Amino acid sequence: MEKEVLKNILQKAKEGKKRKFSQTIDLIVNLKSLDLKKTKVEFFVDLHHNKGKKVRICALVGPELFDQAKKVCDNAIRNDDFVNYQKDKKIAKKLAKEYDLFIAQANIMAPVAAAFGRTFGPLGKMPNPKAGCVVPPNANLQIVYDRLQKMVPIKTLKNMVIQVPIGTESQDEEQVIDNISTVLKSMESSLPNHKNNIGKTYIKLTMGAPVEVSDK
Repeated sequence: MEKEVLKNILQKAKEGKKRKFSQTIDLIVNLKSLDLKKTKVEFFVDLHHNKGKKVRICALVGPELFDQAKKVCDNAIRNDDFVNYQKDKKIAKKLAKEYDLFIAQANIMAPVAAAFGRTFGPLGKMPNPKAGCVVPPNANLQIVYDRLQKMVPIKTLKNMVIQVPIGTESQDEEQVIDNISTVLKSMESSLPNHKNNIGKTYIKLTMGAPVEVSDK
């Protein structure tokens, strides 16, 4: 889709009532011609630009990565302290709510699952290896952290709708447009029937009405 077309659609989505905060811009894609019982949709898109809002990341690591994780990530929890969260589900649930993503050290995934699995699992917060959130003990966490700031998940279980944040109202429009284009291109190449699996698509601000993305 031409950038100029996306720019016009984005500007139309921004025409609503102005708010006192910078609204998130979501891309909403309705899937079609898919049987989700037979075809699992789960992949991740690396954007060229961030999404306008910081992604808060907590690292669950052993001694090999702890010092680095404290410097790079928004929080770091060493494996020696996992038992505290395993004993008290309230603090584990509070932790899950405070952070958007969790990184885990690969060689201690069993203790991570034992301590956090029951709490994080239902909330979709367990470190996902497909997203690059499970890392080796010698990982460069700065690279991982920076990549996750620009990553969006394309995932659905029962609902045929994908909704992902791709920017904010105050963000540079060229960056937002590039993010939209990147997600749509990735979906076209990654879905089983490519473009034929993509139905009506919209751009929506947090408090705004959805505006359909169309070539017309």
